[in-house]
Amino acid sequence: MIETSLSIKIRRLRPQQDADIPLPKYMTPQSAGMDICAAIDNSCTIDPGEILTVPTGIAMAIPSGFEIQIRPRSGLAARYGIGLINSPGTIDADYRGEVMIPLINLGQKPFMLHRGDRVAQMIVQKVYQANFNLVETLDETDRNTGGFGHTGI
Repeated sequence: MIETSLSIKIRRLRPQQDADIPLPKYMTPQSAGMDICAAIDNSCTIDPGEILTVPTGIAMAIPSGFEIQIRPRSGLAARYGIGLINSPGTIDADYRGEVMIPLINLGQKPFMLHRGDRVAQMIVQKVYQANFNLVETLDETDRNTGGFGHTGI
């Protein structure tokens, strides 16, 4: 089991309506991400190429110095082509609104989404804020300015 020392406050935004929706949960003892579920009222279809912003029914108070990244679930991606339009998404420590999951169907068939389906993963990450120092030159490296594809296929 992974040791934890970070506590994150979570709030159900519609407690009576969404009491049946599981809270984010690690599905195995060494999972890096917690699965997060859809708090939709009714099942719906996401057509190929369509984007659907899915409510989760929760808000959080993420401690200062941390973020939560929202990432696709690999099974949904591999089996159905369901991903996130902005992967990974970031929930900042000062955001207190509803966590929304922007799904996209990159597959070739319509995908049926049901209430309570696990739609994404949440990863808690430490955040570092950088200071930039404007300089006239940078130190050179072996790669230097080699960009996209500079090492070949």
